[in-house]
Amino acid sequence: MDEYGKVIDDLYQFAEAQGLEIDSVIQEGGAGQIEINLMHGDPLRLADEVFLFKRTIREAALRNNCFATFMAKPMRDEPGSAMHIHQSVIDIDTGKNIFAAEDGSETDLFFHFIGGCQKHFWAATPLFAPYVNSFRRFGGGDSAPTNIEWATDNRTTGLRIPVSSPDSRRIENRVVGMDCNPYLAIAASLACGYLGMVNKTPPRPAATGEGYGRGLSLPRSLYSALRHLAGDSDFREIIGEEFCMVFEGIKQSELEEFHSEISSWEREHLLLTV
Repeated sequence: MDEYGKVIDDLYQFAEAQGLEIDSVIQEGGAGQIEINLMHGDPLRLADEVFLFKRTIREAALRNNCFATFMAKPMRDEPGSAMHIHQSVIDIDTGKNIFAAEDGSETDLFFHFIGGCQKHFWAATPLFAPYVNSFRRFGGGDSAPTNIEWATDNRTTGLRIPVSSPDSRRIENRVVGMDCNPYLAIAASLACGYLGMVNKTPPRPAATGEGYGRGLSLPRSLYSALRHLAGDSDFREIIGEEFCMVFEGIKQSELEEFHSEISSWEREHLLLTV
């Protein structure tokens, strides 16, 4: 991180000037990859902050003659970039975390939230991974789980339960990519949990051991993900049918444009050999 010390210094300065709180900045696993953690809070405010932070980070990088990218998978053989969402639900009257009972144990609402995520994440995937490149990030071994299993402190499952006190009990969505629209991704993730709580959807048993290559796999392409979005009427009703139709139209248009291009890989491997 020392190579980017000036960028990080400027980032902190810009964030302070805008009243944005950074919890921590740490080195991540990929080349030139940095993890920034924001303080927890209201989901709409956090979406605002993610949106502003992305612009702020780009500006800090440009001021120091380099570029910042939020592409999900910018480099082959390097880890992709995610936007992990830690979710808890607070009772509006008591201010208490509804995932924790009086004795500190997990509540039915906690498990039903997980169950809703497991049931509806397939439909929500186009909002978590909205571009063709988004799906290149998924794959075993790169800290980007393609499953919808859950477990305590297991970073190979799509849903991780961090070790915490009962008051801070939360569910981490590790599927979302950093190329997402934060407003849509956070709304979609909460909608899945909400449907689980309302419909009392039970989760599958917690996963044990490494989750890569195990459990139900999420869609591996934007085309497949859009098909799942089209088939989940409960999720569409929560998100909004009109929005879903517009979103699908835009993404189908992007897919058609993508498939009309001929990649350099195709030319290299096929042009003179087939």
